Amino acid sequence: MDELESRWRGRVLVPDLRGHGRSPRADSYDFADMAADVADLVTRFPPVEEFVVVGHSMGGVVALELASGRHGRLPRSVGAVGVKVTWTAAELERARELASRPPRLFTRREEAGAWFLRLTGLDGLVDPSGWPELVDSGVVEGEEGWRVAQDPRTLAVGAPAMADLVDGARCPVVLARGETDPMVSTEELSGFGPVHLFTGAGHNVMVESPVTFGRWLAGDLLSIG
Repeated sequence: MDELESRWRGRVLVPDLRGHGRSPRADSYDFADMAADVADLVTRFPPVEEFVVVGHSMGGVVALELASGRHGRLPRSVGAVGVKVTWTAAELERARELASRPPRLFTRREEAGAWFLRLTGLDGLVDPSGWPELVDSGVVEGEEGWRVAQDPRTLAVGAPAMADLVDGARCPVVLARGETDPMVSTEELSGFGPVHLFTGAGHNVMVESPVTFGRWLAGDLLSIG
């Protein structure tokens, strides 16, 4: 935020996608439906002359959907970070199997918070006591106990049609990944265009290297379009 504030004078919106965090669950978790949600959110803050979208992992695919302009006003530019582009049949089947499972329940909030950090790859990167808002948004209490807020069914969204998304973009698109991200390689991602590499970072680059990530946003992403 410190890096962004010197270059971006408008609002910064950080929404939870449907079925995640504080947002409600839904019947569909299609990438296009999630993009429509974000587009609708933007229109609630008029007047919006221009906006830039950056998404991480699943959110990166949603960002690319918005680059098509099919969901309303076209962004000035779009950044997609850490998008997994290569999926095997076994991986897709595993995702569908996990999506069908009931959520794991815990008796204490701290236990659910630890499980949330493990699922998101933030275990060891984030001290729960230092990031209370993050953990609060990631867990929820129900009648049977505490659980991760994310709807397991979101895991069955499937593989993104990256070629179609990138080819159909009507605004500048920037693809990026952390150097040690195990979910996607530079070689895989470069098949769809130039790749910005965050040296020394993994999948959750915005948490591992927030200053570097902020400078990339303020420098590369906000300067194009």
